[in-house]
Amino acid sequence: MKIALIGYGKMGKMIEQIALSRGHEIVCTIDIDNLQDFDSEAFRSADVAIEFTTPKTAYDNCKKAFAQGVKVVSGSTGWMAEHGEEMKRLCDEEGKTLFWSSNFSLGVSIFTAVNRYLAHIMNQFEDYDVCMQETHHVHKLDHPSGTAITLAEGILAELDRKDRWVDAGLVENDVFKPLTEGMKPTDLAIISERKDEVPGIHVVRYESEADSITILHDAKNRSGFALGAVLAAEYTAQHQGMLKMSDLFTFLK
Repeated sequence: MKIALIGYGKMGKMIEQIALSRGHEIVCTIDIDNLQDFDSEAFRSADVAIEFTTPKTAYDNCKKAFAQGVKVVSGSTGWMAEHGEEMKRLCDEEGKTLFWSSNFSLGVSIFTAVNRYLAHIMNQFEDYDVCMQETHHVHKLDHPSGTAITLAEGILAELDRKDRWVDAGLVENDVFKPLTEGMKPTDLAIISERKDEVPGIHVVRYESEADSITILHDAKNRSGFALGAVLAAEYTAQHQGMLKMSDLFTFLK
């Protein structure tokens, strides 16, 4: 498979290593200094482009790739709330292909399934309140993380006593900054922390007067995310439309 990389930071370099180890070819690498290479024969020759950049650039990157007839796997977060409907329309009506996920890790996919099943069980036990916390490296620009939002949406789908998730607070340099005032009991609070070079930690906690129940996913490094992105690219090369992790891993359905 021929792969183009959009974004060549730490994640892009790790994706490159894993893709090469699985027998794929990197035909084009685009970063901030060579955006003109979107309009190149090398980029157009790609079966799939894997895009890991920023919330501000991901939308334009996908549109540029689509214009060249290249399918996209995107792991950039913080932009789909604004542009998700347009991306779906482009896939449904104009034949484009986008595989987007807030997190490509197999471990996170398993954690997501467990999280939703636990919320389904806890729906009948109203004495338990639920909250979430996510921790990532200081370079991550958006909060809450896309993975935290996906986990929260899974809880909201199963837990009748919660109506919405809220960005409850941000911890930076060990200082907590509240971001939402006047929270209601029906709100699902997500607290974000930006610390050092943490790849990603997500915690879901149910609390009652009697005890607490906690599930946690702690990424040791970026390799799990990179492998998942390459697996998604392999799947995307053979499929069309608006794709997601539940297409790749059927246990998420």
